[in-house]
Amino acid sequence: MNQEFYTKDTRQSLQELKTNENTGLSALEAKKRLEENGANRLQSAKKKSLFVRIMAQFKDFLVIILIVAAVISVIAGDGLKDAILIIGILLVNMIISITQESRADNALEELKNMSSPKAKVKRDGQVDKVDSSEVVVGDIIILDAGDYIPADVRIIESMNLRVDESALTGESMSVTKYADVILDKETSLGDRVNLASMGTIVTYGRGVGVVYATGMNTEMGKIATILNETQEASTPLQIKLNAMAKALGIICIITCLVIFGIGFLHGMDLIEMLMVSVSLAVAAVPEGAAIVATVILAIGVQKMVKSNVIVKRLRVVETLGSTTVICSDKTGTLTQNKMTVIKVFDVENAYEVTGTGYSADGEVVAENTPISKNISLMAEIAVLCNDAIYDKETVKIIGDPTEAAMLVFGVKLGKERQELDSRCKRVQEIPFDSERKLMSTYNLKGGKVVMNTKGAPDAIIKRSSRVYLNGEIVTMTEEIRQKLIAKNEQFAALAFRVLAFAYKEYKNEEEIDNLEENLIYVGMMCMIDPPREEVKDSIATCHGAGINVKMITGDHKITAQAIATTLGIMQEGEEVLDGNDLNNLTDDELTEKVKNVNVFARVSPEHKVRIVDAVKSSGNIVAMTGDGVNDAPSLKKADIGIAMGITGTDVSKEAADMILTDDNFVSITKAVEQGRTIYSNIRKVTSYLLSCNIGEILIILVAILLGLPVPLVATQLLFVNLLTDAFPAFALGMEKKESGIMKKKPRDPKETIINKNMQTLVILRAIFLCAGSLSAFIFGLNVYDYNVAISMCFFTLVASELIVSYSSKTETFAGFTRKLFSNKFLNISMSLSFGILVAVMYVPFLSNLFNTVPLSLVQLGICLGLVFIVVLGSEFSKKLMPKNIEKSTVN
Repeated sequence: MNQEFYTKDTRQSLQELKTNENTGLSALEAKKRLEENGANRLQSAKKKSLFVRIMAQFKDFLVIILIVAAVISVIAGDGLKDAILIIGILLVNMIISITQESRADNALEELKNMSSPKAKVKRDGQVDKVDSSEVVVGDIIILDAGDYIPADVRIIESMNLRVDESALTGESMSVTKYADVILDKETSLGDRVNLASMGTIVTYGRGVGVVYATGMNTEMGKIATILNETQEASTPLQIKLNAMAKALGIICIITCLVIFGIGFLHGMDLIEMLMVSVSLAVAAVPEGAAIVATVILAIGVQKMVKSNVIVKRLRVVETLGSTTVICSDKTGTLTQNKMTVIKVFDVENAYEVTGTGYSADGEVVAENTPISKNISLMAEIAVLCNDAIYDKETVKIIGDPTEAAMLVFGVKLGKERQELDSRCKRVQEIPFDSERKLMSTYNLKGGKVVMNTKGAPDAIIKRSSRVYLNGEIVTMTEEIRQKLIAKNEQFAALAFRVLAFAYKEYKNEEEIDNLEENLIYVGMMCMIDPPREEVKDSIATCHGAGINVKMITGDHKITAQAIATTLGIMQEGEEVLDGNDLNNLTDDELTEKVKNVNVFARVSPEHKVRIVDAVKSSGNIVAMTGDGVNDAPSLKKADIGIAMGITGTDVSKEAADMILTDDNFVSITKAVEQGRTIYSNIRKVTSYLLSCNIGEILIILVAILLGLPVPLVATQLLFVNLLTDAFPAFALGMEKKESGIMKKKPRDPKETIINKNMQTLVILRAIFLCAGSLSAFIFGLNVYDYNVAISMCFFTLVASELIVSYSSKTETFAGFTRKLFSNKFLNISMSLSFGILVAVMYVPFLSNLFNTVPLSLVQLGICLGLVFIVVLGSEFSKKLMPKNIEKSTVN
């Protein structure tokens, strides 16, 4: 197909693409085209093959040495069995590592897909939202400010449409797009003003386009034959864990070299000492900690999806646990975002409006006076100056809930959108702007052009010079102006969302001046958006967790104060700052103000950035919500940017680190709780692994220093490492939240994962593991023989490490009373691990492989007694830790 659609008019383009401007494609035809042309995606870099992943497992220097040592032992003539077993254990380790890596990759890929942009397409005459990957050639796409353009489109309708094409052309200025122009064939890509390309952003206005290219056939696809998607950088936690693993790895290797040297000096078998030393190094180096952390993070963020949170960047999970301030928008996040018009006001009288939600059932009720003409005209302006879509049959909306409520109100008065649009065609518009707080459309009506304007009452009243009074137009006197201002404040004090409506007439289109001045005021519309019932408790939970909540809204000061007081964000008598107040404050003054002020009203996007900067300057970790195009700077400025999944624009979702799929503040609180739980679980796993690894090193080191034989052979060391890393460690990562986790102070982001508490706990646990296992070995050596001794040592060490995992469920002393068996994953892994341990001890074939002998009941009883002492010591070690863990509720 010839794709030079910039050289063709809209009618010819629609014909060639075999589509209809009014109805779009049928669902059946769209499905057929999707199957023929494939998904609308750019080709990404190929994933690592299984072979590459396998080879990566054998690049480790210590693993190579161990394999070489195994080969040497075979050549020496008596190590074939051990060599085969060592290779077998390494292969099992490899399978587990590859499985874990693949699981983490798949989890992250799922999250990436969940946060992909949506597209508004017209199919079967209805506008619907679909995944951008499902867009096909011929689809009619609705474009609004903040949308990512999902494919290459020919513009067929435009209203002040401007597009940021910097991602494609490098041009920083937004380009105005036109539907009616036809260009020469030689026109360069950057000058094709009747086209819009995949991956660019609508920054202003609105438009409609027909898709002529998808996927790799788009301009973006031509530039990058293969798009190598940037892999997400390691999180700070992963970097810390990798650095810790390397540092401890060096210590472990040096220690193992010392063990090898001492053993050599004591005249021990060279090959045996080499095998033991290298096996110990392989087992003891905690290189798996970062992998475990990645899997726990990935699985944790998948769980967050069930709590209506999509995490786009893993680093956010760590930051959530450190969050000290949440700056939240009001509408939809703290409130229900189910707008209903419940009252209207002309200039003299207020009228009740019946009905709830988006149902068209209801009417305007007048008690002692007939309904003025203002109300009917206001409904007409509200419907014409509107970009939402409302289907009264299915009670379904697409677009802004406030605009949807206006359409519902219009239907109640017989003002249907479709009928009005056909009778009063829109010829131009001035989109809503948070600075002006207004939106205007120009519609043809009775041979004239009428500018219909809606917006904040204070802005409308200020710009109105006349008043429509029941069919007559009178001058806006100062008395009327003050009356309207007072009425607006009265409505706002009742926590109503108030909008005002006005108009202005022109003789023809040539007279349009794009000036929203000298308006004719018509009336006010009051909507109720009640607070979410569950939010008040959620805010109280945040306060208990040491997290301050601030409301930042574009609404009226009095409305914001009423909602904030109801929800417990502020107390009676506390200060509220509005945009004018912020303009009069220096940055230093604002930094001091934000320490005590929790409600900000009538703010612009620039104000939001200043507020975030001011809060952060006091050392706070800030989470910020946003949904509009202009919220992107403040979302990026915050430590955690949170976009709205329902009402949020594509731009805000792209800039954000997190997306709330239900636009509910409660989901933020749940995400903080989940983030704290995930970080806590990673600490538990790290503490557990380090305790076990250091304990194993101490067992060999102390035995060699005491002149004892080697208490564990190479295959046993590798087996212990395999068993503890594979099952209990990952099961600990699935631990549920500890009670009281939201009654602790936010974590200091500068705190190292191995803080004083963990250092103390790791060392004490390692000492108990060493003492218990060596005691079993020495007892067996003195009372029985070497084979029994290493078997008792092996059983005591493995059993102790497995049961200590239950003690690792919490960092505070619990005396095994804290829901000991609440983690089903740990219970299953424990049962499985003990089953394997018993098999290794008592199944002849396996006991022969791992150099163990079956233990008698007496020997087993002694081992279990020592295990009990080790576990008891591990639990009571917590009482010796420095008191850095906050246990009390934070006020």
